[in-house]
Amino acid sequence: MMDMEVRSTSGAGGGTPPVPVNLRRSKAYYRFTQQNLPACKPVLTPGWVISIFLLTGVIFMPIGLIALHASQSVVEIVYRYDTECIPESFRSNKVAYIKDSSISKNCNQTLKVQKHMKAPIHIYYQLDNYYQNHRRYVKSRSDRQLLHGLNYNATSSCQPEELNNELPIVPCGLIAWSMFNDTYTFSRETAELKVNRKNIAWKSDREHKFGKDVYPFNFQNGTLVGGGKLNPRVPLNEQEDLIVWMRTAALPSFRKLYGRIEVDLEADEFIAVKFVNNYNSYSFGGEKKLVLSTSSWLGGKNDFLGVAYIAVGCCCIFISLLFTLLHVKNPRPYGDSAYLLWNRNAMLIST
Repeated sequence: MMDMEVRSTSGAGGGTPPVPVNLRRSKAYYRFTQQNLPACKPVLTPGWVISIFLLTGVIFMPIGLIALHASQSVVEIVYRYDTECIPESFRSNKVAYIKDSSISKNCNQTLKVQKHMKAPIHIYYQLDNYYQNHRRYVKSRSDRQLLHGLNYNATSSCQPEELNNELPIVPCGLIAWSMFNDTYTFSRETAELKVNRKNIAWKSDREHKFGKDVYPFNFQNGTLVGGGKLNPRVPLNEQEDLIVWMRTAALPSFRKLYGRIEVDLEADEFIAVKFVNNYNSYSFGGEKKLVLSTSSWLGGKNDFLGVAYIAVGCCCIFISLLFTLLHVKNPRPYGDSAYLLWNRNAMLIST
């Protein structure tokens, strides 16, 4: 048997097992594989545990209050118009109303501004009970065709909106076919409020996902017409309504950006809105809402982040107080070698 010289990598009484010298000199030896790296194993004493929970609660509570205050500072106007913009004679048959192209879809409503709204004011349309995350719906598109147009012909994923009269459709697929096409016009007193509809889509989508030289072709020319139409003389990367709609939502209730009003709206002011109620949300029981919203440094109105931080902070402070009471009432001895030795001997005697 070969004799090997052994050197311990730790002091007397060590903790790390000795490593043979010939193994240390071989190419197969690594400190990581031999578990010979320096390590730190903290001992979480009751004092450390209480301090960590208390510090977490003290940090989370102010963050949650700041986030909640930022969310509450956002001013929103939410108005559901799909029920209000139906003539009285069609209240019992809304689908017939929306499908009848001979009936005017114009609708005038007045909104009151409750609080001062600082520009820019974001205009969203909100759809409820609309499942854009349906697997068949999400797959019915061709990203390569959106980028290359008629130069890309493998569009079988776009079925059933792949071909029309044996000619390809650009853009193909159910998502583009069902594009939202309601429109809004705003006025204050006698002056019309201009709506900026530029830069409402992601810059990465405009520059990298929709072609500069790709134009709509044979789109919405069949007998079954879906949502909005596209200008065949404008390239896809400039048709931002389509780009916004093509970024499908994950939940059945979602908002999409329509434009921005770039002037302030004062409190108790009345805004006249002219709706063109074209989009058929009645056949599947959907809801349509117009949303006017300001923004804060944290984004739009959403109390979840602030409430979550406050809830976690309160739980951590409660746990730290509970641990403190338990530790004071029934302290656990630690660090006493005599106590540990006595406990070890007692266990050996009992066995």
